[in-house]
Amino acid sequence: MTTDPDAWRSWTPQAQQAALEKLKSRTTEEWRPFYCPIADCNGKPHGEWTWNHARADQHPPKDNEWLTWLLMSGRGSGKTRTGSEYTHRMSQVTGRMAIVGATGPDARDTMIEGESGLVTIAPPGLRPNYEPSKRRLTWPNGCIATVFSAEEPDRLRGPEHGYAWVDEPAHFALIQECWDNLMFGLRIGKRPRVVCTSTPKPRPWVKELVKETTTRVAKASTYDNLDNLAPAFAQRILAKYQGTRLGRQELYGEILEDVEGALWTWEMIEPDRVPIAPPMQRIVVAVDPAGGAKKSNDETGIIVVGVLDGHLYVLADRSGRFSPYGWAMAVDAAYEEFQADAVVAETNYGGEMVTSNLKSAGVTKRVIPVVSRRGKAIRAEPIVGIYEQHKVHHVGTFAELEEELTTWQPYEDKDSPNRLDALVHGATNLVGKSMAATIAMPSQLRKRTDDLALARARRHLEVRR
Repeated sequence: MTTDPDAWRSWTPQAQQAALEKLKSRTTEEWRPFYCPIADCNGKPHGEWTWNHARADQHPPKDNEWLTWLLMSGRGSGKTRTGSEYTHRMSQVTGRMAIVGATGPDARDTMIEGESGLVTIAPPGLRPNYEPSKRRLTWPNGCIATVFSAEEPDRLRGPEHGYAWVDEPAHFALIQECWDNLMFGLRIGKRPRVVCTSTPKPRPWVKELVKETTTRVAKASTYDNLDNLAPAFAQRILAKYQGTRLGRQELYGEILEDVEGALWTWEMIEPDRVPIAPPMQRIVVAVDPAGGAKKSNDETGIIVVGVLDGHLYVLADRSGRFSPYGWAMAVDAAYEEFQADAVVAETNYGGEMVTSNLKSAGVTKRVIPVVSRRGKAIRAEPIVGIYEQHKVHHVGTFAELEEELTTWQPYEDKDSPNRLDALVHGATNLVGKSMAATIAMPSQLRKRTDDLALARARRHLEVRR
């Protein structure tokens, strides 16, 4: 199996035309060819290609010296479709391939059976036979692709492949282990290939891969693919991320660098993210009520946090701009949904306002009041320490909360980070007395050192007397 997928470039114009006519004859309402002969095409209809098709960023690299094609693009930009299309091409080149998803269900639901999955967009006569129990796809020509989960990187140890498609690797908790094992087995053929389709994350693995001389990076934004997206999806995604710092990552596919001075970094969050939470030992709904008249202060932070065996799980972010009755109802709904044990609420604004507001709204849940006597940064430091120990797991993605965590600069920003505060209150309550120790800032360490030295000097003088 030595077919060159780019061989058509050397064909005569007549041969190219004949091939195009053959493709047209095989085109149905369910399938249309993806790659037109124009490599720098914008993907919009032209000439006999009367449908949307591959853009320039979705065409494979033009040179032959690459190992990894990294499609580092925004959500809904067509990454999965590109991965599927190129995988079908490579099924005619090599006999063994690897399909690697974040989990087994992710690989099945997105890469294989999804709207742009391998089975869904297969050309006529080239649809692979999918055997879920064997984690295998078999093409009519005998090419076999084995499906792997990034949760089990050791399964990649041993099998040999000539090609691999890895989807969303920037989000894999064990990406380095997966990548190392995949590379060891990528040894079939003269030019093995890897296609990585991912929204980027500012993780060391991503940055190192981009620097590799054998990596070719293609970028595209959500906006580039709007013609192919369902209006409801586009509206929801754009409304969520447009105009935000996180939108540069989620919409434009940019790698966001950590903000200097922020207490949290992405590397504290991303490796420990989980799709589903295990049963919790205790759950609280933490509330940081809106305070003050400034627009930046009129959002109520509502974060649901659980604990299991010393590990914290961020279960939900129900924050928003509410009336007092509105946030009381949001708290009550979150309490019931997650069968929480208590509401943890900051009472700095209005003393017993939280409890009385909940009662006036008919909410009779147990409330644990929190009076914040210390600054936000000092309160947050112990929780940051738990994140650094990789004992905090976000169940899914919480864009607004995570943007607050990774961008808030405690000694520069004047805005109140309501989501962050609610998270800190809930987490502090759950870990209880084990949080007696705190992570001090350098200035605090110096002050404590000076205080200790002064106390020792005083004791020395008393002894001499």
